[in-house]
Amino acid sequence: RVEPVCPVARPCGGCQLQMLDYAEQLRFKEKKIAGNLQRIGGMTEIPLEPIVGMENPFRYRNKAQFPIGQDRNGKLITGFYAGRTHQIMENRNCYLGVEQNEEILNRILAWMEENGVPAYNEETGKGLVRHVLIRFGFMTKEIMVCLVVNGKKLPAEEKLIKSMTELEGMTSITLSANRERTNVIMGKEIVNLYGPGYITDNIGNVTYQISPLSFYQVNPVQTEKLYGTALEYAGLTGNETVWDLYCGIGTISLFLAQNAKKVYGVEIVPQAIEDARRNAALNHITNAEFFTGKAEEVLPEQYAKNKVYADVIVVDPPRKGCDQVCLDTILKMAPKRVVYVSCDSSTLARDLRYLADGGYEVEKVRCCDMFGQSCHVETVVFLSKH
Repeated sequence: RVEPVCPVARPCGGCQLQMLDYAEQLRFKEKKIAGNLQRIGGMTEIPLEPIVGMENPFRYRNKAQFPIGQDRNGKLITGFYAGRTHQIMENRNCYLGVEQNEEILNRILAWMEENGVPAYNEETGKGLVRHVLIRFGFMTKEIMVCLVVNGKKLPAEEKLIKSMTELEGMTSITLSANRERTNVIMGKEIVNLYGPGYITDNIGNVTYQISPLSFYQVNPVQTEKLYGTALEYAGLTGNETVWDLYCGIGTISLFLAQNAKKVYGVEIVPQAIEDARRNAALNHITNAEFFTGKAEEVLPEQYAKNKVYADVIVVDPPRKGCDQVCLDTILKMAPKRVVYVSCDSSTLARDLRYLADGGYEVEKVRCCDMFGQSCHVETVVFLSKH
């Protein structure tokens, strides 16, 4: 046990493991994954490679979403929700986020106080400012601020822009209109107040444009190591056709395209596919093609219609794992290699069991710690066809 760095580590819902020494956190995560692979996946021999830990398990997040509210005395506060509640633990200095966050929050709350801009109240549905989303480009040092508001515009908007743009690196200021009584943070429409509406950042030598609604890995330093592992497991020589399922804004696809003959990416979110195509053009990558739709529908259709073959299939599904139709399609297409990137080891174990029953063997498993101080961990698995 160690003393947590953050004074509100216990009541805040963000960190579950801050009272555990970092080396011990890594052991805990490996044990958790091995346990799930044995118990749920029925694996007796687990070819575990050493976990990829962080050099610095603090200040690693490039994205933070802060709820804005009031305390009992009506004072404006921000922080994070206490575990399993919607009660805000007041804290402007989160040790997982970048140091710039604190100054941005100070300025936004000062602007709200000076101009009588009310915080949103979940119980009444009244008030204006709901959340502040901040993104930071680790390589480019560009900053994005997006205010999620219960309305369409801001009072004293120029004053906010003036205050924000005094900060070094401020690149994009936007509004996200969310008038629904819901716990979904972001609204569907984005109003641009300042800048191009996005920031850019790099993972390795690939540049990505990130807009407020883009999905982008929150730990860029470890993401490079995670994708490096996926690339190594894919074993590309430059002659392969690769399918990247659940491709998001094309982060893994574009990483793989540098070493593959052709990469096809599939994602259900149309906006993400637009981002993926834009990112491919931005990097002059011409051997990546993207489809909007469910992986479990696009793959069989392309397979039946165009006899699109796959040497390697990479999957990086959400927490609920792969859809069964998707797994069946993988078995039908029978690629030589499957690389499974997972953020939930219990659904990973379930899916690996299914692929193993269909003739695949788990060759390598490696954990990559993307989320120091929390219970979450990413895993990369390499399967080969018998």
